[in-house]
Amino acid sequence: MNVEDVMTQDPVTIQSKATIRDAARIIREKKIGGLPVLDGENLIGMITESDILALLETKGPSEDLWLPSPLEVIEIPIREFFNWEKAKKALSDIGSRPVSSVMSYPIITIDADDSVEEAARIMLRQGVARLPVLRDGKLTGIVTRADIVEGIGREREEMAE
Repeated sequence: MNVEDVMTQDPVTIQSKATIRDAARIIREKKIGGLPVLDGENLIGMITESDILALLETKGPSEDLWLPSPLEVIEIPIREFFNWEKAKKALSDIGSRPVSSVMSYPIITIDADDSVEEAARIMLRQGVARLPVLRDGKLTGIVTRADIVEGIGREREEMAE
């Protein structure tokens, strides 16, 4: 079984100059885990949910947090409010950055004529959940782990019949 037998054809893509906010919206609306990033018609990277989540580095309590005395009980919520305001601004700034600033690169791809076994090997070795599929150097589809599992299951069912 070849990759083209299980891939999603004509995948949803995003241009490199689009914002991270745009990418997050598309990923959410289409219920997909990532998008091939194009510069015109050229595939240049991938942006995934993981790439976006990595931007939201979470930190514990403020480094200068201590056990409060009775008078400091008022100060701590005020200090943490200002930290929250900084976090909100950072989130706002992240959304306006271009996709190209956080996409995964270099891009790991597979050819449409390669076997699903080879796609699975690449995914496991590289630690990725999806691969853009190329035919003659152009993006023609995307294959995910779920596509491979479904394809193998379908093939086994057909053989059993």
